Amino acid sequence: MKNIIDIQELQQFDSMELLARQLVEGFITGLHKSPFHGFSAEFSEHRIYNKGESTRHIDWKLFARTDKFFIKRYEEETNLRCRILIDVSSSMLFPFEKNSIQNKLAFSAYTASAIIYLLQKQRDAVGLTFFSDNIELHTESKSSTIHLKYLYQELNKILKKENYQLEKNTSISDVLHEIAEKIHKRSLVIIFSDMISDANFDEVFSALQHLRYNKHEVILYHVVDKSLEIDLEYSNRPYKFVDLESGRTLKLNPNEVRDLFKKKSTQVFEELQLKCAQYKIDLVEADIKADFKEVLIPYLLKRQSLY
Repeated sequence: MKNIIDIQELQQFDSMELLARQLVEGFITGLHKSPFHGFSAEFSEHRIYNKGESTRHIDWKLFARTDKFFIKRYEEETNLRCRILIDVSSSMLFPFEKNSIQNKLAFSAYTASAIIYLLQKQRDAVGLTFFSDNIELHTESKSSTIHLKYLYQELNKILKKENYQLEKNTSISDVLHEIAEKIHKRSLVIIFSDMISDANFDEVFSALQHLRYNKHEVILYHVVDKSLEIDLEYSNRPYKFVDLESGRTLKLNPNEVRDLFKKKSTQVFEELQLKCAQYKIDLVEADIKADFKEVLIPYLLKRQSLY
């Protein structure tokens, strides 16, 4: 299974669609060797056979390999509408390094591209939204090849360093309320954000509840660099920390505040977990240095539970 941090090796292709294909094919190969191997066939050109359906389109070759009935999918089948939201505010550029794009934004874009590729394999409709303190992109939800190529192009754009912008704030609560009004058909809403915002959790969850009230299913990927943002794994020396959204600076030795910081961070995440459970929102702690399967498995399980 390829780890998400290895994605930089694929940058030579400069094609988000190709990167997504590489990631998904590795993911599906890994499923064959895991407890989730039964899902791998579903993320191709098949869906599970439902009792009482015509047997005309059963894939008998696949039955011979898996001892399970699968129906061949066709172009007109669309079971799911998905809306992918990506926080493109400046804090998502962390860790901000001159010679690397291995940051929270890149992680979110690559993961989103892999999910789009999986949706494409399932003939599902998908739309893409970028937001900071306002909505920067909001596409229609479609499943056509031309539309999906457009989504890959937009994802590729936000990874270009010349498009990086510092001191761009987040207004996640206002934006989510606006998006909830824009999505007119019941959808699976997938949000990638580090949840760094001036708004308090009550305001943010009021907006998330707005999505749930409108009958949407929600997966919230809480995107973090756990080693640096939570565990403060820095050398024992003073550092100057810069807030990418406000430009404010703070000088300190991380070792002197590590224990207190981890305690406070844990409390914040536990509150996030509690609120998500209350509103029936799937919360995924998405560590940008963790195994890639850890961020795709929750999507896979959610889709299976819905359809």
